[in-house]
Amino acid sequence: MKIVFTGGGSGGHFYPIIAVVEAIRELSKERKILPPKLYYFAPTKYNPRALYDNEIEFVAIPAGKIRRYFSLLNITDAFVTGLGILKAIFSLYSVYPDVVFGKGGYASFPTLVAARLLRIPVVIHESDSHPGRVNAWASKFARYIAVAYPDAVEYFKKAHGQKTEEKIALIGSPVREGIRIPLSNGAAEFLHLEEGLPCVLVLGGSQGSVTINDALIESLPDLVKDMQIIHQTGRNNFKEVSGTAGIVLKDNPNASRYHPFEYLNDLAIRMSAGVSSVVISRAGSTIFEIAVWGLPSIIIPISEEVSHDQTKNAFAYARSGACSVIEEHNLSSHILTAEIQKIVNDKTIQDRMKSNTKDFGHSDSAAKLAAALLAIGLEHEK
Repeated sequence: MKIVFTGGGSGGHFYPIIAVVEAIRELSKERKILPPKLYYFAPTKYNPRALYDNEIEFVAIPAGKIRRYFSLLNITDAFVTGLGILKAIFSLYSVYPDVVFGKGGYASFPTLVAARLLRIPVVIHESDSHPGRVNAWASKFARYIAVAYPDAVEYFKKAHGQKTEEKIALIGSPVREGIRIPLSNGAAEFLHLEEGLPCVLVLGGSQGSVTINDALIESLPDLVKDMQIIHQTGRNNFKEVSGTAGIVLKDNPNASRYHPFEYLNDLAIRMSAGVSSVVISRAGSTIFEIAVWGLPSIIIPISEEVSHDQTKNAFAYARSGACSVIEEHNLSSHILTAEIQKIVNDKTIQDRMKSNTKDFGHSDSAAKLAAALLAIGLEHEK
């Protein structure tokens, strides 16, 4: 069996694919079937080591991004996309997989077009509450439509009618095995934390968030009085953030309670999740990691001018009762401090949020997608 994966060039698309690959390997062992040959069709490798470690062959497929606003780049990118479609047709024909898995995003479009033309079964996963343009189009012919948010289920039902309902599955978003289970043993020593003191985990994505970083730094003198902070700043922001924090906390007796990291690897993120009382995050795929960890959270979506998806995602998650939301235009150090203190100091709020993460997280998301891909692939293989 052969399976092709394709998706946009971001961690929110790439790492759920890795989670599904891990589940496919595990399920193949359980069912005692030969593991399928796996391919990743995309403009870039994104994380070459992850592809190598998971025995995924990379095939470069050019893709152009079509912007919602006027730009001359739309013209040149249209030619890139056309080239990508031609390359995808030839590459997909040479591989001729049994199923193609599309994670969405402009980078998946050429490969999904090729799969449609070659009549290869397609499975898609939509990780936002409102489907992107590529997945909205691909849903018309996809054999299986997996979605992360209930709002997306309603969208696909309205778009395609009740006949589509049987192939839509609300499964959450896949989370890699390496970060899925929080780890508290040894975390205090590993992260240099004080035992018994509440901990706040701040994540701005792999690139970090300047807006969140700035608000947090202003809040530090108040926060470190009675809690400690693990802060993933983003690699490009670490020097500036740690330097500014050092000035803000100069001569502060509790300065050692602030722990900035440019990036948290898998072990560090598991340990951070294992000791934290609340997580502060953007509204991308990290929402589902937080939900699987079962932690209360404060979600700060990217402004609607930059990303409509994140705002919709944040409020969709908030409706579950698992988090609170601070919109970026309302974010200030005072509001952030007050919201953190409200959650950290109220066990009732913490318990309610923790309980509400259970129905949202879907810890078996990757396994369900793996089962669907193997079933469709085996059917096509015959």
